[in-house]
Amino acid sequence: MSNLSPFLQPTSVTHPDALAILHLKRDLLTPTVLRTHDDEQLGYAEGKVTTTRYGNYPHTTLIGQPWGSQIKASLVDTGTRGRAGLYAANGKKRKRHDSPRSRQEASPPAQDIETIAHHSTSPDVPHAKPAVPAPTGFCHILPPTPETWTASLPHRTQVVYTPDYSYILQRLRVAPGTRLVEAGAGSGSFTHAAARAVFNGESHDSTTISPDTSSHEFPTASTKAGKVWSFEFHEQRARKLDAEIQEHGLQGIVTVTHRDVYEDGFTLDNPSSANPCINASAVFLDLPAPWMALPHLTRRPSSPLNPSVSVHLCTFSPCIEQVQRTVSALRSLGWLEIEMVELSAHRIEVRRDRVGLQEEGLPGVNASPANVEEAIGRLREVEGRDRSYHHGKTSQPPVEDPADEAAGKYVSKQQRLQNIREAQTDRKLYKEGRLTHRSESELKTHTSYLVFAILPRAWTDEDERQANARVSAGPLNAVNSRDNPTSKRQMKRDAKEQAGGNKDVEMKTARQLNDT
Repeated sequence: MSNLSPFLQPTSVTHPDALAILHLKRDLLTPTVLRTHDDEQLGYAEGKVTTTRYGNYPHTTLIGQPWGSQIKASLVDTGTRGRAGLYAANGKKRKRHDSPRSRQEASPPAQDIETIAHHSTSPDVPHAKPAVPAPTGFCHILPPTPETWTASLPHRTQVVYTPDYSYILQRLRVAPGTRLVEAGAGSGSFTHAAARAVFNGESHDSTTISPDTSSHEFPTASTKAGKVWSFEFHEQRARKLDAEIQEHGLQGIVTVTHRDVYEDGFTLDNPSSANPCINASAVFLDLPAPWMALPHLTRRPSSPLNPSVSVHLCTFSPCIEQVQRTVSALRSLGWLEIEMVELSAHRIEVRRDRVGLQEEGLPGVNASPANVEEAIGRLREVEGRDRSYHHGKTSQPPVEDPADEAAGKYVSKQQRLQNIREAQTDRKLYKEGRLTHRSESELKTHTSYLVFAILPRAWTDEDERQANARVSAGPLNAVNSRDNPTSKRQMKRDAKEQAGGNKDVEMKTARQLNDT
């Protein structure tokens, strides 16, 4: 591929029309395609804006930034949304029943499309309004990877998360250049991870999908190039995944096919074209009934499996009854080393614990006294504030405490917190405190059971004859005789058999052996 996918080789900085992941917090990531113009016609003066619960982010502040940069939220006038775009270009006013979704479902007339194109490209249209930083809110902009895409993709089905697919790919021995078959693509989480795992730098031609069917024209690529064949029964999900693969630049590695593998198997849809065979060495089945697809994964001539190597298989099943039926089918079809595994992810959080009254008001700290001196000082401050309060209600002069004079003037809580925040700017908080780690109190809930199996390579009669010929070859026996000489005890046994019960011959042979 001339232009590598950002999932395989990201650039150093963000650029227009690129997929980016906005990291808002540990378990909240938002994908977006960076645009220099408002392609959704939402009418923001700043251009295209991604709105989140942690602030608004105009794309003008996201483009041209190094990956991993922290981006501050901006102040965006969301009240102007809907009064620009299609209706502003025509001088019309948006009606109540006209929503952005209805505008997408009902295409505008041809003259309106021409007006929009002229409006967006005309030199008289002012540029996007400069973004004004907001006082709070920020995000980190990250390049797309299988891990970040899994955490942010639109869920169409249950997805295979990172702890599961990383272990699956390792057990399937997927490496650069591997040819893998996936059935039950779903949302495409495992598909993206497998595409990165099999990529080895070999060039691939683009695959195309015909407008009326979901059958692909497979490229003629090097046999060493990694490849992922993904089969999906649901037509709408298959087309959606194929569109995502095209957008992400993985069309040369991943081929998405709409097909019922229970009935039709895993063979190619277009056998008349000059397409290479699948010859897969790894199979992943994320199906409700994987035992129904196993009869198509045998050593018969039309099988998609590579006949010259052992094939590794994994099934992903949420119920133990599915596992039992799958294991029974694997045993009957000749699969070996069958094993079931269940993964339970346990997250460990590493952080620095900062304790002390100087941390009061700061997020993520323990604002309690760190020692006795701090505790006594805070008690004296509270007592002094109480004496000052009660002195205002009586005519008696307050009792002076030398400790209060040494502590200085009492300040309010608001002023104390303001002083702490101002002093925070000169501190290196990432170096302060004690480095600790905390694990989750409970394990994550059950996802699925993983069943692994191995199908040995095809062994024909010709392979058996060649193996026997190598074993019975003369040079091999000569080498064995030199490397493994016969012991004297074995030689005596052989001589006894040759004597045929003649004691004199046996005794003579035994003396000769003893002399040697």
